Amino acid sequence: MAWEYSEKTKKLFMDAVSGLPGTHIGEIDDPDGFGEHGSIACGDSLRFTFRVEKHPTDPLLDVITEARYLTFGCTSAIAASEALCAMIEGKKLTPIQSLNITNQDIVDYLEGLPEQKIHCSVMGAEALEAAVFNWAKKRDVNLGALGLDIHEAEQEEGRIVCKCFSLTEPYIKRKIMELNLKTIPEITGAIKAGGACLSCHHTPGGLQDILNDVWGKDQTQSDAKPLLNLPVLSTIHVVDTTDIYTIDKKAVASEGTLSPFQFAKKIEKVIDEIVRPALNKDGGNVEVIDIKDMTVYLELQGACAACAGAGQTLKNFVEKTLKDQVDEQVRIVQV
Repeated sequence: MAWEYSEKTKKLFMDAVSGLPGTHIGEIDDPDGFGEHGSIACGDSLRFTFRVEKHPTDPLLDVITEARYLTFGCTSAIAASEALCAMIEGKKLTPIQSLNITNQDIVDYLEGLPEQKIHCSVMGAEALEAAVFNWAKKRDVNLGALGLDIHEAEQEEGRIVCKCFSLTEPYIKRKIMELNLKTIPEITGAIKAGGACLSCHHTPGGLQDILNDVWGKDQTQSDAKPLLNLPVLSTIHVVDTTDIYTIDKKAVASEGTLSPFQFAKKIEKVIDEIVRPALNKDGGNVEVIDIKDMTVYLELQGACAACAGAGQTLKNFVEKTLKDQVDEQVRIVQV
């Protein structure tokens, strides 16, 4: 599946990955502002840093002179990061003024994004907010006295709802209200919550319950019947032939050890239920080519095949997921 990006989005992306002058990929040493957002283990992640020209008497008059980012993500994530840096530097904004940049401003700067990629613009705005909070602490600026709420408590306090992306209930509620999100697919499209293992969709206290709490049950639309809780496969117990697979007990060395057939089936199950749906959301796919002992040979397909971060996707998402869900000794090889 090929996403239809605007010409401006494509140009920003190509210029950035080519390292052309005026682009902003990188990280500032000893920055005045530092912020991160996202999860590199399960999807897009952004580290944002900036440097200011410090005003001699009033920190509120500090001006951002340099902005940089390190983004693990797709075309739109990198282009959105470029857009954010360009807007901040081009307008010579103070850190406080930069907070007026919204995710919609980033989308407009890119001349539009596919609906499934809106989360990339949200990620940039959230990382900027975290960086400004960091700057404020260093410069002893009381943001609360300025009527600004940087939502720090959302990351340090509150129940984790989406464990894959470490997103808390207060954060999800705020984004639901800010972005007028009414369904679980809209939440996933905007902030990626529920986009990996899916288990937080309809679990008690999950995304659907939060939607109902924010808007009222009559005003929200459930996207599907409640999903069964996905199995936790870190501890595997061998059962007899009443299991869904026929088990040759002679092939099992000891209780708790999988036969090669069972191991392959577990790998395929995790690929089908967790890995492939997550990659599909960004236009990618993956196929198991072969399994030898604990080594799984995979081929990335679609958008993932040509992605500059393909190696990181395999290591930080696919391999980590298989290690967590099947066996710590699993090793991934790209073919």
